[in-house]
Amino acid sequence: MKDTLPLLSQTPPEWARAVLRDPIALLIDHAFLERKAANNALELLTKWPGNSVPGWVETMTSVARDESAHLSQVVRLLARRGGQMERVHKNPYANGLRQLVRKGEHGEVLDRLFVSALIEARSCERFSVLAANTEDEDLAKFYKALYASELGHYKVFLKLASKIAGKKKAEARWQEMLQEEARILAEQEPGPRIHSGV
Repeated sequence: MKDTLPLLSQTPPEWARAVLRDPIALLIDHAFLERKAANNALELLTKWPGNSVPGWVETMTSVARDESAHLSQVVRLLARRGGQMERVHKNPYANGLRQLVRKGEHGEVLDRLFVSALIEARSCERFSVLAANTEDEDLAKFYKALYASELGHYKVFLKLASKIAGKKKAEARWQEMLQEEARILAEQEPGPRIHSGV
């Protein structure tokens, strides 16, 4: 797991050790994240069908399929450990990122892609930290396997953003969004969540 991510803040090992004290709660949170990621890909697919972007439909379908498979994996892992998904879930980190999305077709789709890319990038970073700091071999293997897939999704969202807005415009907005992501993450409360504060 040596890919360099552009995130402006890094998660310390102490975060992993803290959240791993309650692995069931962490897995429940993770399951909801995978469900939301699958829903997000389908929403992007149906709201912006990509008539002007070659490969849009195929890409979003593939991401939705991957995220659904991840959800299934997390739920199975959770069930083996005696846990189950709950009815209600809140994610103030993702909600904070979504508040950055501008309204209007071009700005909105670009920002939605960047929010998706940021969530995938931060998830990759967190999975790497978790894998390196857990003594649970099943969890370490699981997080390492997820890392590669989520990294691929992150890169896909960035590539689509550049296609839609052009490289220069996309890069300028991406830098703004990276700054905001670091701020939003720093504001999060600690707890057994993938995107919790330190």
